[in-house]
Amino acid sequence: MNRYKEVLIKNIWVENPVFVLVLGICSTLAVTNNLKNTLIMTVGVTLVIAFSNFTISILKSLIPGKVRMMIQVLVISFYVIIVDIFLKAFVSDVSKALGPYVGLIITNCIIMGRAEAFAQANNALISFWDGLTSGLGYMYVLIIVAFFRELLGFGTVFGFRVLPDNFVNWTIMVMPPSAFFMLAIFIWIAKSFKKKEESK
Repeated sequence: MNRYKEVLIKNIWVENPVFVLVLGICSTLAVTNNLKNTLIMTVGVTLVIAFSNFTISILKSLIPGKVRMMIQVLVISFYVIIVDIFLKAFVSDVSKALGPYVGLIITNCIIMGRAEAFAQANNALISFWDGLTSGLGYMYVLIIVAFFRELLGFGTVFGFRVLPDNFVNWTIMVMPPSAFFMLAIFIWIAKSFKKKEESK
């Protein structure tokens, strides 16, 4: 199988960072009650993973082993700051809504995990692809969770009312605990599909 296709399938499905490796759960709890915020946050995370992987892969031969993780955090921080500045400049309302969560992208273990497990051992181009597909694997899970939380919690999709006015909003869906329930349901469904695939 083509290496790029193999990495794509692994990160999107086989070793999905959220429902298989169960990483990046804090952002699932924090931002997924609003689709717009979730989309922008996950795009930011995806770009940070991709460019961090790319940069670390290029620099890996120059980084002493003893300070490897510190340099990785420095590189990741650099790209998170760029994302934060971009959000403040072009989508200030979303930047305010996300608040400190943009800065906390630095602590997202998916980014550090891909830098350490993949970028350190592979060339820059495939490392960029790994980061991009890891981010997409993270993104689509959070968007699905956010879709149902916003729909049932506010009766809207991307802020547009889609449910009837007499629909009673489920207050629990806009509260943080609902993110765990929605994610648990998603993991249950995904694992069921994976078991069916493996049994064939």
